[in-house]
Amino acid sequence: MKIMHIDASAKKPEQSNSRMLGKFFLEQLKEQGVNFQIDYLDLTKDIQPHLTPEFVVATYKPENERTPEMKAVLTDSDAMCQRVISADTLVCAMPMYNWTIPSTFKTFIDTIIRTGVTYDLFPDGTTKGKLAGKKVLFITTRGADLRSGAFQHMDAMTPVLKAAFSFLGIDNPQFVDAQPLQFSDPESRLAALARAREELTTIAKQWATTI
Repeated sequence: MKIMHIDASAKKPEQSNSRMLGKFFLEQLKEQGVNFQIDYLDLTKDIQPHLTPEFVVATYKPENERTPEMKAVLTDSDAMCQRVISADTLVCAMPMYNWTIPSTFKTFIDTIIRTGVTYDLFPDGTTKGKLAGKKVLFITTRGADLRSGAFQHMDAMTPVLKAAFSFLGIDNPQFVDAQPLQFSDPESRLAALARAREELTTIAKQWATTI
């Protein structure tokens, strides 16, 4: 099995809870006897560019009509799409920044949502994602507790991840959300991380029986 493991935390590895939890999950898979290869992507080092007018024009132009310049504009996106397509599973670990996904993960999404590559666009305007069948796990860390209370309605992270990956054909991504962390007392923080590790262990056991 090939796992594309993506980190998007701006913190150093030893200071990042999302990076730690992503690593923990992979360790749990190994303990369950799952054999896998890792394609690792650190979005703080391999930052995908923002969309440009040239990119937008090129991506919607039929492949056989693209100029050499258009093909050059799409080269990095083509390569990233192929990395995603070739992966059997995606493990995406990220913190919540200002109620939503890190901007680096947004540019990653923009890079891999490609007509004719990761989704098909039909003449009647309907679409169909081409990544169906892949397992996708989102490991998120949140400073506040968004499970209930005053901040519950502030979760813009989960909807955008579900919408983007559903468009690509992933209907049932799994989520493990560690919360509350930064804006909590030490006891609540430790409890949140313990819950997340327990959930990740359970998912690792599930994957071991279905892969």
